[in-house]
Amino acid sequence: MTKTIDSMSLVPQGSIGAYVQSVNQFSMLTAEEEKELAERLFNDGDLDAAKKLVMSHLRFVAYIAKTYAGYGLPQADLIQEGNIGLMKAVKRFDPSVGVRLASFAVHWIKAEIHEYVIRNWRVVKVATTKAQRKLFFNLRKAKKRLGWFSQEEVETVAEHLNVSTKDVLEMESRLNGQDQSFDLSDSDDEDSSYAPVQYLEDKSADVAVAVENENAESNLKSKLYASLSQLDERSQDIISSRWLSEPKATLQELASRYNVSAERVRQLEANAIGKLKTNINFE
Repeated sequence: MTKTIDSMSLVPQGSIGAYVQSVNQFSMLTAEEEKELAERLFNDGDLDAAKKLVMSHLRFVAYIAKTYAGYGLPQADLIQEGNIGLMKAVKRFDPSVGVRLASFAVHWIKAEIHEYVIRNWRVVKVATTKAQRKLFFNLRKAKKRLGWFSQEEVETVAEHLNVSTKDVLEMESRLNGQDQSFDLSDSDDEDSSYAPVQYLEDKSADVAVAVENENAESNLKSKLYASLSQLDERSQDIISSRWLSEPKATLQELASRYNVSAERVRQLEANAIGKLKTNINFE
């Protein structure tokens, strides 16, 4: 009996055993049936043919996903990601090449599962480059026992995977790293236990005081510039050049600019500062 594709088939829910039993009910295709369906899809865009190709290979995806159980990730999610890879493969399958769909699809299925494992196996990514990803999955297969590699095993794996011993040791360290809980658990003592959340809050800082100080500084600046605008043009230039500019002008430079003595500039500066203080305090 032919079954139509549905979300329940592509997204496992409930018991994985029940899901596997369900997808095993879809008949496997002969080479001739598969080619005929693939040609209908490839040449005519027949979606019903695509559905039949996908459904007949769901058991194949479940089998592949089972081989990734050692990463501690939900089996249902692994199957779902594999099913995405299967659908991508069916969409791109060319029956004229002369290979079976399973042989073509296995690479797409594994690629999607690999991406999912890399994204979720550790909060801090264990592998980011293509070379690291290859080492990640091969090292997991090569590690037959618990515990750290001996030097001899490191050298053997490095030679087998054609990488340096340094790369092997670094990836092994990542694989053996333990995830740190962000929050304290209910049973943890806050004084004797560690969690990153404890270090987010700066308890030495008072937000209210910080905002108050910022507002006061802003208000003071506004008063300063308002008072500065009330001075004559020469006094404004002297104050700006001496106190509000970088580099600050010297008394002699300003004396040359206005063709007066340095002492006269100092007097003008002192007089302007006095007026600014008076205006700011008055306001």
